[in-house]
Amino acid sequence: MNDLDHFDLQILEILQKNNLTPQRDIGDRIGLSAAAVQRRIKRMRETGIIKADISVIDTEKVKHSVTLIVEVFLERDKIDLIDQAQTLFTSAPEVQQCYYVTGESDFVLIIVVSSMKDYEQLTRRIFYSNDNIKHFRTLVSMNTVKSGLEIPIDMLL
Repeated sequence: MNDLDHFDLQILEILQKNNLTPQRDIGDRIGLSAAAVQRRIKRMRETGIIKADISVIDTEKVKHSVTLIVEVFLERDKIDLIDQAQTLFTSAPEVQQCYYVTGESDFVLIIVVSSMKDYEQLTRRIFYSNDNIKHFRTLVSMNTVKSGLEIPIDMLL
């Protein structure tokens, strides 16, 4: 992080809002040439600062979906079993986010499925079939009030 300067941070701020912003426009806004912007973006991709260039889909506009927040409680806290759970959760495409957390639960998952019937099938596949999962608690989202991936740039200063 120490090698990010104010130009890099400004580029990141713009790309987080719209990663299709032309490099020429970015350069005009921050006072660099398009070539300099291109080099900086390339470096940030190569070093992993920029993890991915994605399109965020509004699931409500393309298909009915149900968003669930699931707390997972493990039976045993051995590192190899924790690693197995992480692998299991990350391999399920329905799991949008997976957090290994402190506190009573071991993991918090954000899951998107088409229906509660699909969620029941998922629970059979990844929870009930795993001997190390003691139990899980499900919260059904009634409305997505805010969902985002932007990191406030001032936090990086």
